[in-house]
Amino acid sequence: MPELPEVETVRKILSNQLTGLIFEGVDVYYEKIIHEDLNIFRSTIIGQKIHRIDRIGKYLIFILDQNALIIHLRMEGKFYINPNEPINKHEHVVFHLSHEVELRYHDTRKFGTMHLRSLDHYLNTYPLNQCGQEPFDIDKDFFFEKIKKKNVAIKSILLNQKIISGLGNIYVDETLFDAKIHPNRKGISITKYESDQLIESAKKILSEAVNLGGSTIRSYTASLGVTGLFQLKLMVHTKVNEPCQICGTTIKKIRVGGRGTYVCDTCQK
Repeated sequence: MPELPEVETVRKILSNQLTGLIFEGVDVYYEKIIHEDLNIFRSTIIGQKIHRIDRIGKYLIFILDQNALIIHLRMEGKFYINPNEPINKHEHVVFHLSHEVELRYHDTRKFGTMHLRSLDHYLNTYPLNQCGQEPFDIDKDFFFEKIKKKNVAIKSILLNQKIISGLGNIYVDETLFDAKIHPNRKGISITKYESDQLIESAKKILSEAVNLGGSTIRSYTASLGVTGLFQLKLMVHTKVNEPCQICGTTIKKIRVGGRGTYVCDTCQK
């Protein structure tokens, strides 16, 4: 699944190639991805210019003349620009842009979503009004208040996009390892010091991942010619049965909240 670093990498590439272009047409082959009336979606978007592309958490936001096109890639969503080959069964939305540019949305699982919102209030309506702040912006005291009474695993809390936005399975595992906190620890057991450390670790991990273009692993490849390199820096995620690089303890794979989770039982008590 693309997480904040992968989505940020896609955003940068799309921004470089699409800013200033105008939507001239759209073909939709799987209507459930468009969470609007399809005819209104099509008629509204055509003729509008892409002024910039933003990101909030895991959402891409195309800022147009009057609207914001909000896209969530979910599990497998990705974009291709001018692929020069026939449309395949996994390409569900094709945008035709000025200068004969074709932008294809490819999604094997069909879980991605697209919303069109007015520029006047797109930040305050669904789905963006459901997003917590990112680790880079979140107030540490606010975060501690959110987690200190929760009797659920800290990993599940960090995956909750309403509490803190942008972290997914890969970077939660790496954040918890860096903060030396076991993923099964309950929110109510996390001290203020540990809570602050989680935010610092998340910022550190995400910053390095963004600089390296995200992670290219079996579960997600960003396309657009993107090959992330952060997978070379992973300390625990996917490292089951390998020795911990810090203490030598064998990395385990467990399940937390239904998610495969990698942990060092010595570094993460």
